[in-house]
Amino acid sequence: MSKYHLFNPESSLEHGLPDEITLFWQTGLFDSFLGVDDVPIHYAQFIQEKAEIPTIVIVPGRCESYLKYQELSYDLYRQGYNIFIIDHRGQGLSGRMLPSPNKGYVNKFQDYVDDLQYFIENIVAPKSSVKPYLLAHSMGGAIAIRFMQDSPNAIKAAVISSPMLGFYSGLLPKCIAKILVAIKLKFNNIISNTPWYFLGQKDYSPVSFQENRLTHSKKRYQYFVDVYKKNNTIQLGGVTTHWLAQSIAAQKEIFAKITQLKTPILLLQASGDIVVCQQAQSDFCQQLHTLQPQSCPHGVPVKIDNAYHELFFEIDNHRSSAIIQSLAWFKQHN
Repeated sequence: MSKYHLFNPESSLEHGLPDEITLFWQTGLFDSFLGVDDVPIHYAQFIQEKAEIPTIVIVPGRCESYLKYQELSYDLYRQGYNIFIIDHRGQGLSGRMLPSPNKGYVNKFQDYVDDLQYFIENIVAPKSSVKPYLLAHSMGGAIAIRFMQDSPNAIKAAVISSPMLGFYSGLLPKCIAKILVAIKLKFNNIISNTPWYFLGQKDYSPVSFQENRLTHSKKRYQYFVDVYKKNNTIQLGGVTTHWLAQSIAAQKEIFAKITQLKTPILLLQASGDIVVCQQAQSDFCQQLHTLQPQSCPHGVPVKIDNAYHELFFEIDNHRSSAIIQSLAWFKQHN
């Protein structure tokens, strides 16, 4: 059997999720807790019947909900793991902090980190016989790193996929982009108490598959567009200037506190990613490996050639490669 047939194939998504994934999803427990400032934080969990089973905590990216992760949860569960997924504040099924539920906003980036800490300590740990693994994507990667800096002994090993360690600013120099954010934020704060969208950002509006830069998989892209269409609660528009400023500050903090990372970390990089900055990922790996040789083998990210940002929603060969390398990393640290 080809290693690419270990997981659910793209071909099965022609008419939505196959029955076996839908049935699996119905076995989950879906609940919530109150995060920072009493914002409801929703989560999903799937527990194996056998005891002493390892656990993976999935930490999604910006705009995402656990509802999008049904196929990946199924694949990982079938490999013998308990699965927990959090919906970050301000997105998914979790509580919003602004009157406009469309605006991408967080009061402080640390709120994401504190929510994740509560989730792992109070929801995940009591149901896990051993320390859990973390599988984090994009913004979730930045949140996971900050969590592991604050709680260096909480996680056995982590995989961060396309982590948001810097923003892709295209032809605009990064220093100019950061100045723009600072100026726009100051202007916003002087004129209004309501956080504004950053330049070019707007309410939720799905782009066509041809225009998307998240995945090469038409079926997986269509699947998650359909999920958002059926569940308007999880729809989210662009980012506010305040969110950008908080995220830039968090990225700076990640590098400033890099010595606090003790968890073995593998970084998966999509070579076609134009959502986040690949150079920042490479810099992170180089610095981390020097400090902690067990992380980022050879001091570089594991590059998945020709893949776009969303490695776990890519065409089968890219997606399978990302999952196989993630599982191998977890098994290496058991």
